[in-house]
Amino acid sequence: MTEQTTKIAILGGTGDLGTGLALRWLKSGHSIIIGSRTTEKAASAAASLKDAGFETVEPMENAAAAAAADLVVMTVPFAHHTSTLESVAPGLKGKILIDVTVPLMPPKVGTVQLPEGGSAGARAQALLGDDVRVVSAFQNVAATHLQSGEEIDCDVLVSGNNKEARQIVIDLAAEAGMRAFHAGPIENSAAAEALTSVIIQINRQLKCHAGIRISGLPG
Repeated sequence: MTEQTTKIAILGGTGDLGTGLALRWLKSGHSIIIGSRTTEKAASAAASLKDAGFETVEPMENAAAAAAADLVVMTVPFAHHTSTLESVAPGLKGKILIDVTVPLMPPKVGTVQLPEGGSAGARAQALLGDDVRVVSAFQNVAATHLQSGEEIDCDVLVSGNNKEARQIVIDLAAEAGMRAFHAGPIENSAAAEALTSVIIQINRQLKCHAGIRISGLPG
């Protein structure tokens, strides 16, 4: 993955998290498709990235973006998770889907509320079937850090049923300036998704943008 340019579609890519990931991967030399429910909204976000000096970015409606990409990233709010998956499913066959979705349910976003099926990542895998390799990652990284362009003091937990797909996402995380770790099958995505509400509580109390770090590593 790191030795070649990849065309990455970011669905829901007009938000802070989506544009933050886009910025990081554009700097690494990848091509980015900004996906949105409307091409007009995607075009506005893509124009901002082009104004920042990045030419390998284009806007598309979500379904077209998924079909055109080599790899797809999902950054939509949980309320639109299932409907977006259903609309883009034909374009995902044979591909990796990085699901960044967190099941936050306003107004109690600081309370863990995992959905039926155990997690958003597990729901995505069940809905899409084995033709799509769903990998859950990046839930615990603040969009503010992604957009800053500075080194990110936050690790990434990467869950998915296919080890090769997980490694591709770990490599992409490294290109974006983060350490990432194999965290097991897609059912384990529940841990990272639940941690987001805990981190929200910490951020509220300390007025910061906290993340997680894995300690006690060898070497």
